[in-house]
Amino acid sequence: MTDSLNKLHPTRLIQRVPLLGGRAARYTTALLRLVALAALALLAMAACSASDPTLSPTSRGNIPTSTPAPTAQPVPSAAERTVEPIPTQPVYTPMTAPDYGMQVFLFWRQETADRDLQLVKAAGFRWVKQEFAWREIEGAGRGSFDWTNPDRVMDQIDAYGLHVIARVGVQPEWAGGNFPEIGPPDDYQDFANFLTALATRYKGRIDAYQIWNEPNLAREWANRPPNPADYSRLLKAAYQAIKAVDPSAYVISAGLAPTTRSDNVAMPDTVFIQGMYDAGAEPYFDLLGAHGAGYKVAPETDPETVANDPNLNNNDPSSPQLRRIYCFRHVEDVRAVMVANGDADKQIVLLEFGWTTDYRVKSPYHWHAVSEEEQADYLVRAYQYAREHWQPWIGVMSLIYMPDPQWTKKDEQTYWSIIFPDYPALRLRPAYVRLKEMPKQ
Repeated sequence: MTDSLNKLHPTRLIQRVPLLGGRAARYTTALLRLVALAALALLAMAACSASDPTLSPTSRGNIPTSTPAPTAQPVPSAAERTVEPIPTQPVYTPMTAPDYGMQVFLFWRQETADRDLQLVKAAGFRWVKQEFAWREIEGAGRGSFDWTNPDRVMDQIDAYGLHVIARVGVQPEWAGGNFPEIGPPDDYQDFANFLTALATRYKGRIDAYQIWNEPNLAREWANRPPNPADYSRLLKAAYQAIKAVDPSAYVISAGLAPTTRSDNVAMPDTVFIQGMYDAGAEPYFDLLGAHGAGYKVAPETDPETVANDPNLNNNDPSSPQLRRIYCFRHVEDVRAVMVANGDADKQIVLLEFGWTTDYRVKSPYHWHAVSEEEQADYLVRAYQYAREHWQPWIGVMSLIYMPDPQWTKKDEQTYWSIIFPDYPALRLRPAYVRLKEMPKQ
């Protein structure tokens, strides 16, 4: 989530109705198409009646009616008629503001996947975010797909009636991109072709796609300097591929790492997002992805406060404006970039957020560790704050993590998690208990 860089100082929404899921948007689109087709059929019948004497206006006088028959109007010729085009763009339903999600790790172990999905459902959460790594699905070669694990994961998610954000990226060796490092493929069309296959196989089942992860870090961009224009080209290719197959699926831009670095290693998220707008990315995402680590403070804390308190920003020598990243409400700075670029109608999806309890003194995350009880309290209060202050522009808030069962105490991700990464033993942390008790709208 919050990378170790920080220890170094580091299609618009049309309807506003409650979300029934990506599926609801698809039902709406289908209904509109049926209405349009019915209209075309009526026009065709009218055309036939104009040339068929048995259906001429004079022969209709004998039809009994309870009100006087209207005066017949001349039927225009086919050349004179104008027909409203059948809608080709989806009609979006905004996400519930906010909605409740967790990042999960379901890909490798069926038994832990089932257990974790039960826990998500029991907590009253409605969304999961799951990675569908390109190299694990099309790794054997171009056009050679292994759907074994993705099929099982999707069947399990559907069995629990949950919505899913599919995080896509992580190129295979044959696609280049400085493999084995994570990076964009040498040919962006290869990524588009993968997404065409994925969206075709799970059309109507994958509700949303997150396109890549943290491209504002060199380590996620082939160890090359972050480049928002290049990412925007990748985003466009992905958007067009997915929409050609499943127009009602949401496309979400990548969540970006909060960092104050601005060099060949990293770029601040707000700077990167502005670069995306400058590159013309706005038409190619339905919702903007963001990350919202809480660091050392409660979720209500003003970014101005952390920017001016060295104890809260780890003595970061960056400018006060950049030091605003060290709190949950930095998401409001991301929102300000959208508004400044005339993109206020879109929502933000919080793809990662949370607080760590990392007590290890040598950990780069130790400086902003909170207690178990504070973690639980802050997560609940984050949802409450968003509900009270971020409507209608906040969508799904996907916390981290329902942990990968392979993590141990040596993995920093363990300390962000809301249960312990054990199996078959189940050890809940206070965060899970409080989140389960939290009222959901």
